Amino acid sequence: MRKEFVFHLYNVEHDNFMKLLAKCPEDKRTAIPEGFNTSLYWHLGHVVRITEFHVYGLSQQTMSLPEKYKDLFHYGTSAKGWTEEQLAQLPAWDTLIEQLKEQRERIYNTLKDRLEEAVPENFKKAESFGELILTTGAHLSNHNGVVAAMLQVLQK
Repeated sequence: MRKEFVFHLYNVEHDNFMKLLAKCPEDKRTAIPEGFNTSLYWHLGHVVRITEFHVYGLSQQTMSLPEKYKDLFHYGTSAKGWTEEQLAQLPAWDTLIEQLKEQRERIYNTLKDRLEEAVPENFKKAESFGELILTTGAHLSNHNGVVAAMLQVLQK
């Protein structure tokens, strides 16, 4: 698997996500637009958490994010379900942005020469680090579409 191909696809989706988030006004980050069940803030945290989980968790590598991210941003969570205690524990938007940027660099630096390396059986059916990174890019692509739609609703 060519690393240029894998990382190009991942980087395209990552860059698109960052561009979309940059369009989000600060006062709209926690809003849940009509027709949606969560906020842009949740989408950002979810992408950070799930990227870490897909690449490092599913491969049984060490994950570096705080454990509370699982309760806030993992599959099955939503901003609608956040308790007052969880709201008080939310990381700052800028912290999540920096974690997303750092995560991309860390994935590249630690895995660029390990793309063919086998990973344990997982629900994504990925067999290598390269496939885990590609599934992460697909996950980002999905969120890019949702975030773009949310921004359109929020701008009306």
